[in-house]
This record gives sequence, structure tokens and C-alpha cells, in this order.
Amino acid sequence: MAVLAAVPGYAAHAQDSAPPGSARPVGDGQTLGSPHRGGTLRLTASSSGGTLDPQINYTSEYAQLFTVLYDGLLNFRKADDRTSDEVVPDLAETVPQPEDGGRTWRFTLRRGVRFSTGQEVTVADVAASIRRLFRVGSPTAGSFYGAIVGADACLRDPAHCTLAGGLEVDPATREVVFHLSQPDAEFPQKLAFPHASILPANMPDHDLGNMPAPTTGPYRFMSYDPDRGAVLERNPFFHVWSADAQPDGYADRIRYDFGLPDEAAVTAVENGQYDWMFDMKPLDRLGELGARHTGQVHLRSLYGFYYVPMNVNIPPFSNRMARLAVNRALDRRAMTILYGGGAVAGPLCTMVPPGIPGALDECAHTVGADLDHPAPSWRGADLEGARRLVAASGTAGQKVTVVVQNTAVEMSMGVWLRNMLQAIGYDASVKPLAHSVQLGYIQNTSNHVQISLSDWFADYPSASNFLDDLFGCENFHPGTDNSINIAGYCNKEAQAAMDAAKQETDPARAAELWAQAGRIISRDSPAAPAIRINYIDLVSSRLGNYFYTDLYHMIFSQVWIQ
Repeated sequence: MAVLAAVPGYAAHAQDSAPPGSARPVGDGQTLGSPHRGGTLRLTASSSGGTLDPQINYTSEYAQLFTVLYDGLLNFRKADDRTSDEVVPDLAETVPQPEDGGRTWRFTLRRGVRFSTGQEVTVADVAASIRRLFRVGSPTAGSFYGAIVGADACLRDPAHCTLAGGLEVDPATREVVFHLSQPDAEFPQKLAFPHASILPANMPDHDLGNMPAPTTGPYRFMSYDPDRGAVLERNPFFHVWSADAQPDGYADRIRYDFGLPDEAAVTAVENGQYDWMFDMKPLDRLGELGARHTGQVHLRSLYGFYYVPMNVNIPPFSNRMARLAVNRALDRRAMTILYGGGAVAGPLCTMVPPGIPGALDECAHTVGADLDHPAPSWRGADLEGARRLVAASGTAGQKVTVVVQNTAVEMSMGVWLRNMLQAIGYDASVKPLAHSVQLGYIQNTSNHVQISLSDWFADYPSASNFLDDLFGCENFHPGTDNSINIAGYCNKEAQAAMDAAKQETDPARAAELWAQAGRIISRDSPAAPAIRINYIDLVSSRLGNYFYTDLYHMIFSQVWIQ
């Protein structure tokens, strides 16, 4: 099988594309006067990414887009190395030091920043935007911003959210003060996430759907059709106030077309019809890319993985033994091969990827190991042990449907999961859905999804982004498309460990607490971690200044096409 790992010279090129510590600085962030300024950047994806509401959308497809459109008080540095994980001031003048033992955070809003409508950004917009997180049911309202005083009342009664006592603003001094009910060592990172984008105060308290909000970044929406695509042009009111947070863009125009399948998209980018594609590159094209288009391919590390969430509240996976059976039967090597091979993926046995503090360096769900005697790493699938667990659970023969996205790679993984479930005793089938639909569908309990395949990427490099986001009690919202705790899992002991870790200012102790929570979750098996993944980017031969950050991948504003 031809995969990237088998192509001579490919691994060397991939490493050379991202030498450690070699960030190209954005300088003063200005592009005016550059010979590379201008032109149309042409992007393609198989489908749109859901709602345009930056406070609700939770897809990597649109997070990548929103980072050149919207701004929060803080942002992640736009740098082409690991310093892109650092928080820098954006609409705020500085990153403040916490006060009151980590319970008070005091910001000063910059002067002179305007929305794409020409309206100046004010502290009233900041206050309204933070309240709106709760009013619209943002998927991270509880997990990210639930420590703000008054958040509990907002979560109970979103329509009347005021955050009284938790959020104070002063128009005269442009001061914005957050009061937390408990310390939160990661509060700056959460304010840097796109859900905390600052929008005009008159935004409606409901999902914007296909209606774009006014922007503050270098681009604005000119048109949008979820079935056809989007067109972005320069925001006439943008100026560079922070080169680190939001530099100016090179392209005058960004055209993002939807509807081209992944196979056709690869060919279109190879031929220069598009400059970049969002979707995963199909397995059968990787050898070709590595052999013939090496200069157009970039391979980068990624804080992301694939996993298999199981609904703990409906049969058969309301039975813990059934969930453990899936974890033991999952052939992570097969999933690695289906994704593209060892150069781009690898087996993952715990819910926090390697390299993040709190990740477990062990595997209980593998042949020759168990929960009390984990192996140091994944050794292989244990089908016989899985069959015994299914038989003991009394769930053998039940109908099970695996819900996946309809891309070539995920369909192949889904078919493999179906076959695995049949092999351990279930009457299994697979249900493919479009990318724009699948994530919301599998989150909504009204759809009675038993098991699914999903990817997940860190909002920022912390174990909280995997354990608390995906399994925190506060992130289960039955009957909505914004319930990222897809498994519907809630364990009080695990939650207590996670809550303590989020408040802990000692990194070593925080890592211990995350590891404790990870072991509890591993024992309950609300999901089966499958593979850790690297990022394969394919760009046109004309695209220059390839610029990648850990969290948002290729930065559309920083590449040039002339």
C-alpha cells in the first residue's frame, strides 16, 4: 500500500517544512506595500462547516476561518512555531496578572478598533458578547466560562443571563473586570478561544445560522451560501493594532467553495484550480502526493485524534462491559493504516494525546493487559476478550449503528468499525452523513446515536480540552446540537478531579489531577480513543509563505498567492 511513509525523501521534506524554533515573524503585521499583497486565495471543502455564529460553531473548519475574521480580548500568537500556543493581547491592551488569588482578571479595552460596519468596539460590546455565550447556549459556556460569578444562574436561565457580580465594565476607563467564583489557571486561554469573540452588542440572542456577524479582523464576509461557498474581502475598517494577535492579510479576496469531494479536491489543488483544501487527503492519493507533489505538501504535528464515543444512556452501551468490549476490540493499528499510515497517525490508547501534561503513558485496553495491570503501550486488539465481555453484558445480537462522516477516509474507518462490532457479537451497520451535519447530529440525544466516529482537536494545549470538554458533566446538553459530551457521561469522582485540576496553579499537581481523572474515565470507557494524528496540508504550487499554527493550522491571512 502506497502511503507517505513509503515515499523516498518524504519524511525528510515533512520535517524540513517545520524546523523547530524557526518562526517567520510577522514583523509589524503590515502587508501594504508588499509585492505579495493582492490576488484571490482559493479554498475548497466538501461541505460547509455549519453555523456562521462564532460563539456557537465548534468545528475546526470554521475556527480556522474565524481566526482571520474575529477577535477576543486575548488571542493566540500568530507565529509559525510552538510560540503560537502562547496567549497575547488582542482587543485588550495587555494580558493581565490575576488578582485575588486568581479570582479577578482586569482588562483595558484598546481604543480605535472598529467592526466592519464602522462602529467602534466598546466595553458594552464586550459585556454583551460574554453574556451572549450563555444566552445562545454556546457549547463551551459551562466548561470554559462557568467559573464567572453568576454563570450558574445563566446556565439555569439563559434568557435572563446578566452575570451580575461576575462582569463589570466602565466606559470611562474602558476597563473590563471578570470575577470568578474559583481560580481558573486557564482563563486567559479560554478568552483567547473563538467562542469569546467580541461581537456588536445588538447581536440577537439566538444562533445566527447563515447570517455573518460584523467582523474586526482583516477580512469580512461579502457573501455566503452554505450549499455553494463564501466570499471574503478586506475589512475597510481594519488596521493593525497587534501584529502578534491579528496581522494584516496578503490576499485581497478569499473565495471558499463547498461541494467538491475529497478525491476531486486533491486533483484540483495539484492542478492549481484551488490553493488549499480542507478535507483529509484520501489514502489512495498519499503516495502520489509524496512522490510527485512533495513541494506542495506540509506535514505538521497536531493536538488532535480520532475517537469512538459511545452513548452511555442507551443500549447497548449503557452497559459498561459493552463499552469495555469496544475498547479491547478496537484495532488501532488498522485505524492508523486506514488514516494513512505511520507517518501521519499512530495508535492512541488514552483520551489525552502524548505531549500534553496529564497524558497517561499506559494502555489498559490491549491484549495482555487490563485496567489494574496496564501495558506501557498498545500491543494489539483483544477480540476474544471483547467477545467474552459482550456475552457477559447480555447485549449480544443487539442492533448497533455507527454514524460517520461521508468522506473516503472516515467511511473506510466506519466500515471497519461495523465489521469489528459484528465480529464481537452485534448486528451492526454504518450510517454516513455529510461533514456539515454529522457533528451536530451525533451530539443531539434526540437522534438516539449509539456509537459514532469523530475527530477532536485541542482548543489550546491542555488535558482539559480533551477530558473536561468531552466528558465534563456541564457539557452534556440533551436535545441540542451543542452537547459536545457526545457520550452523555457524568462521573462525580472524575468531575471533582477535573475541577480541582482547572483551579490548580502548580503545573505538576495539575498534571497529576488530570491523570487521575483520565484513569477514572478509562475505567468507565465512555469512548474508545483510536489514533493520534498529524496534519497533512496540500497547497497549490503558486502558494507562498506557508504559515502554520498549532491550533488553527494554515493561517489564511499570512500566505500569499502572488
